[in-house]
Amino acid sequence: MTESEHIIFIVDDDEAIRQSIGFLLRKAGYTVSTFASGDDFLKAVTRESQGCVLLDVRMPGLDGLEVQARLSERGITLPIIMLTGHGDVTLAVRAIKGGAIEFLEKPFERMILLAAIEEGLRYSKRGTHEKLAKNEAVVRLAALTARERDVLKGMIAGRPNKLVAFDLNIATRTVEVHRANLMDKLHARSLSDVLRIAFASGIDEAEVA
Repeated sequence: MTESEHIIFIVDDDEAIRQSIGFLLRKAGYTVSTFASGDDFLKAVTRESQGCVLLDVRMPGLDGLEVQARLSERGITLPIIMLTGHGDVTLAVRAIKGGAIEFLEKPFERMILLAAIEEGLRYSKRGTHEKLAKNEAVVRLAALTARERDVLKGMIAGRPNKLVAFDLNIATRTVEVHRANLMDKLHARSLSDVLRIAFASGIDEAEVA
């Protein structure tokens, strides 16, 4: 991997965030390019750009989801890690369905961020956002029980465990157990993994509305 492929683009309107993440990544050996707005980033990035994007969801002007959409329209396939300080699961669903590889809530641990970036650079090296093959995703989902699929649909809809429990008329703790079991069966480490597998299989939010 060449040096240009190691460029990490940080797009965040918070200067303190740009500086702190930039310092951390430079110390880890990455080349960093920072932008205070989505507009500035879109002016600089091209289809030839390589690396990984750390993209804040909530920014003045174009927000992260709008920037993500503009990149897609222009055929720019840089892997995107969405950042948020709000923990909005609904935004996570939209970001992952739009092609983001991860969704991290601020503040995040150093090792979690670095692991997400390494995954992003692996995507970048292949030159495409290869999604999990549909047949593999379908096979994984087939291992779920009916109740686990019900809980999965709640996760895709962005509903917290308490509301999923209310919808299914079961205890919140039972939902938590089903959620842990389905993540284990799907070999998922995070909500982002679960969403990617679900969307790869063909499941859509419309099915769980």
